[in-house]
Amino acid sequence: MEFANEEKFELYERFNQINTIDPSFYERYDVKRGLRNADGTGVLAGVTNISNVHGYVVSDGVKVADEGSLQLRGYELYDLIGAANGRRFRFEEIVYLLLMGELPTQDQLDRFVEVIDDERDLPDGFTASIVLHETPPDLMNILSRSTLLLYSYDMEAEDRSVEHEIHTALSLISRLPRIMVLAYYARQARYERGSMIMHPFIPGESTAETILSMLRPDRHYTPEEARMLDIMLCLHAEHGGGNNSTFTTRVLSSADTDAYSTYASAIGSLKGFRHGGANHKVRAMHAEAKAQIKNWDNDDEVADFLTRIVKKEAYDKSGLIYGMGHAVYTISDPRTVILKQFARELAQGTEYERELNLLESIERLSPEVLLNVKGTTKDMCANVDMYSGFVYSMLGIPEELFTPLFAVARMSGWAAHRLEEIGAGKRIIRPAYKTTWRKIREYVPIEER
Repeated sequence: MEFANEEKFELYERFNQINTIDPSFYERYDVKRGLRNADGTGVLAGVTNISNVHGYVVSDGVKVADEGSLQLRGYELYDLIGAANGRRFRFEEIVYLLLMGELPTQDQLDRFVEVIDDERDLPDGFTASIVLHETPPDLMNILSRSTLLLYSYDMEAEDRSVEHEIHTALSLISRLPRIMVLAYYARQARYERGSMIMHPFIPGESTAETILSMLRPDRHYTPEEARMLDIMLCLHAEHGGGNNSTFTTRVLSSADTDAYSTYASAIGSLKGFRHGGANHKVRAMHAEAKAQIKNWDNDDEVADFLTRIVKKEAYDKSGLIYGMGHAVYTISDPRTVILKQFARELAQGTEYERELNLLESIERLSPEVLLNVKGTTKDMCANVDMYSGFVYSMLGIPEELFTPLFAVARMSGWAAHRLEEIGAGKRIIRPAYKTTWRKIREYVPIEER
């Protein structure tokens, strides 16, 4: 969009002048920027029975690093995922746990899977009118728009009853994987001159199997691949109430808006490069590392590349080693520990094994490089983004789907938090903001300005 030069000067040139605030105000008023305390701990904004993200302890007012732990409804994530054992998929079981509060019996799980399976059908005309019409270039925007427009196909969309809320949540958990794959091929057809593939879903397949079956042109996948994708969905299903998209879900739910508006907003939050979109930054950094490091097995060469990143001489000149560090986890990210275990099994003996070794070298050497270059002694571990994009690449999943897959999985966590906010919150979330001026400005009539 173009504006006349004068308007351009007014609207663009003064942007920084208008929108900059003296940093001293944040200290003066003890503002919790990003809702974080000065020591990096989160500002307590609520209580929850859904999950706990543990990465440190506070002893005598001092933050002390600790092994990472992610608990869902009181269960350790390590225990919930378990070892790989045949066709056993865990994502639907974790969804049940998040929504129902308890682990299911086999009969309960079978019935729950049937309910999700029954909801995969999309409304008549939805694909043609929503997914294929004016397809935007970003798949997250398609997911958000599709979620909003499902509102128009729901004659009881404003119903806030428990029954309708649960039904809406289950329908979106079921439908988003299909919408995601259809949207991917619609985007390919419009922007990349690719083929528009529209496989029907196969009743009885798990969510992971459904995604692979609909995504791959020949519909073929191995049990190991489906199991790996199922693990990815489990790892992304829920991560506490304080992350940006889940807090977005809480905020909108507290305002008593409809479910579709709430979940569409959460998707918009997750799209951000500081949240779910961070995996794109990680993969781009890895691509540059693979291109510039001649010997991936040489620690000195890897450390030299990381040093240039920290000195803002390589990659995007930000000085950040993407995939390292987390707002809560310090010594370890349990999602990363689990992911590496299964990734190692899938990569063993393949062309991807060398790349996995390189990523582990980046993880191992980054704290040392940061200490040498910047004197950083902060405890730091690799977060799940360090390896998630790599695993998706092993599965042949295009990069455009990395963040949408995150949304597909996290839909279950958002739903659990919305239901809890409706049941227990009871108050609109409204934090305070402090203004910087000290006195009211004198109004001047327009002809005297």
